[in-house]
Amino acid sequence: MKNISHRAADLVAERLHEAGCRFAFGMPGGEVLTIVDALEKAGIKFVLCKHENNAGFMAEGSYHRTGAPGILVATVGPGLVNGTNVIANAHQDRVPLIVLTGCVDATEALTYTHQVLDHEAVFKPITKATFRLTAKGADIIADKAVGIATEGRCGPVLIDVPISVADEVPGSLPVRRRPAASPVQPASGTSLDQARQWLGAAKRPLMIIGLDAVQEKSGPQIRNFVENHNVPFITTYKAKGIVPEEHPLCLGGAGLSPLNDKTLLPLVQSADLILCVGYDPIEMRTGWREMWDPVQTKVIDISAVSNTHYMHQASLNFIGDTGSSLDTLTDGVAPVETWCDGEIMQAKLQLDRDFPRGDDWGPGAVIDECRKHLPDSTIATVDSGAHRILLSQMWTCHEPRTLLQSSALCTMGCAVPLAMGAELADPERTVVSFSGDAGMLMVAGELSTAAELGLKTTFVVFVDASLALIELKQRQRKLKNAGVDFGAHDFEAIGKAFGGNGYTVKSRAELATALENVQNSDRFSVIAALIDRHAYDGRI
Repeated sequence: MKNISHRAADLVAERLHEAGCRFAFGMPGGEVLTIVDALEKAGIKFVLCKHENNAGFMAEGSYHRTGAPGILVATVGPGLVNGTNVIANAHQDRVPLIVLTGCVDATEALTYTHQVLDHEAVFKPITKATFRLTAKGADIIADKAVGIATEGRCGPVLIDVPISVADEVPGSLPVRRRPAASPVQPASGTSLDQARQWLGAAKRPLMIIGLDAVQEKSGPQIRNFVENHNVPFITTYKAKGIVPEEHPLCLGGAGLSPLNDKTLLPLVQSADLILCVGYDPIEMRTGWREMWDPVQTKVIDISAVSNTHYMHQASLNFIGDTGSSLDTLTDGVAPVETWCDGEIMQAKLQLDRDFPRGDDWGPGAVIDECRKHLPDSTIATVDSGAHRILLSQMWTCHEPRTLLQSSALCTMGCAVPLAMGAELADPERTVVSFSGDAGMLMVAGELSTAAELGLKTTFVVFVDASLALIELKQRQRKLKNAGVDFGAHDFEAIGKAFGGNGYTVKSRAELATALENVQNSDRFSVIAALIDRHAYDGRI
């Protein structure tokens, strides 16, 4: 029984604690002091960050390790607007993020305009829902926010807390609703019968797996399905590891690499049955748009919500839990011999040739050396840029949610805070962050937060003093070099200045030594890997 003398802010904080939240991240102002106090009293540690955008990514990192919604706390006006990018990212990347912000009381806002703007109007297009807290409705609003953020496709929810309301005592409390249950199987009847007939007759079936399947923890059912029916599979980058990537049927991740597409797209187009399982094409480049003829190709789409993206069309659409749907689909369907011409092995060999691991030095060698020296259970995060495309193809994941990135919005500067949030929530894991030098410069101030939290995160920086991916596109279009190069910086010194270790490496041997050192350190470490300009040419 709740103590009904609690403040409205306490009721919100206690509901979030019940949802499993143990960390909140942000930058406080006077308008959110009661919120911070309530979170701490409820057992949710408030982590002071250096920028609200980074705070939101730390919150996302904690979500990926605990499954509980992330919490971003931002003060009125500029504080909240600083978090616009990470909130939009959460909306596109299906992250349950509870955004708590202070706001000026309605009556006060009639005559006092300093730092006042309509938070709900600004954030309505990039959230699943927005609420303005009331004292009597505090418990209901908190419960709605958790439900909306976590049910169906996850996403961010904003709760705007008027300054005076946070301290009000609401009195009696309502009875909460029960959590919604996911559909357990696809529609029955003729559509299901048709899907089973197609599966039973397929000689070249192929599966594309996306983020919904990770959210629904469908890995065991997917593995059982692909093994029973010998179905090779491709994942989006954020679904990597849902079945361990060393599995012989795994064709790896896809989404951003034209080099990868040269092998995978013809294979997809040659399939006689395509199963899209929790596949959200928001993660994919335009080359994956309408890549099959929905009239000629049999396509079964199983997703959490109705397909309205129009990136592709399916022959049959099922809305429901992906794992349960696959179990239902395969019921009574006998496996047949598939892919008899060796195309899958040929494709895997071609991908190995396209993304070789034997370079003497360069970004591929950095990725290979890190994967060899770090534990299989390592959580990796990666920033946007050319290095992200290469790493997403080369980094082997043995379980889901162990390669974290901004996949839909492709936000720069995300890797460092994602890694910090993940390690804070799961301190027994090895955590490594991969950034380009430009991305690290965006967020370098958070290294001081890593020191304050006592984190042991390893931050690898690819140093080439250029926006490599943009510079590559500029050259491909035969445009003049402009706006893509910047000065070289001593990232080893930056790491040491903020209280961590620092290393500069120019070879595999130097990197191997640094990786050995950082795994035995009790502080965070920055490893600056110096690579040549144009090192990504022909590699992505």
